[in-house]
Amino acid sequence: MKLKGVLKKLWFLLWKDNSPKGWIFSIIFLFIFIKFIFFPIMSLVTGTSLPLAIVESCSMYHDGNLLSNYDKWWDNHETKYSSYEIEKQDFKFKKGLNKGDILFIIGKKPEKLNLGDVIIFNANHKNPIIHRIIKIEKTDEKYTFSTIGDNNEGQISSEVSIKSGQIVGKAIFKIAPYLGWGKLIFFEYNQRESNKGFCN
Repeated sequence: MKLKGVLKKLWFLLWKDNSPKGWIFSIIFLFIFIKFIFFPIMSLVTGTSLPLAIVESCSMYHDGNLLSNYDKWWDNHETKYSSYEIEKQDFKFKKGLNKGDILFIIGKKPEKLNLGDVIIFNANHKNPIIHRIIKIEKTDEKYTFSTIGDNNEGQISSEVSIKSGQIVGKAIFKIAPYLGWGKLIFFEYNQRESNKGFCN
């Protein structure tokens, strides 16, 4: 009976108590649920430690974003990607990625990754990088990848040679545009001036 009474009180605090105490309890409960139940289950199902990722820069941005014309964009960038033997039909995320987008990520074996795939990987940076594969090399059964940001003129040094162990996963689809700003806004003050604000 005591357990039943405790559960009834918890239920009331979570769903019916509109007092400050009820709100605080609900927020704490939600945090615990997401961090210790939801994300571990998602990680188990998707095969990656980061099943949801927020795009934190404009390096994958396409002019026009959601209204971007892919055919026109490709015409302007065909030379860049043709040099990496990437064809128009190989492209994933044809409208690019905008800062604040939330992506669904799954774990992928190195041999299952292809040119044009968008991956998330660890490098010598504070947070993982989300860029497009432009080169795959296989030596003695070991894979090495090279990526570039769609909105970058060239590569950064940390993405020229990416080992399989650095790869967190492959981006499958965009869950929600801009929703990640709910988190990013708290870290904008710490960004370089050139990286602050919306992409344009």
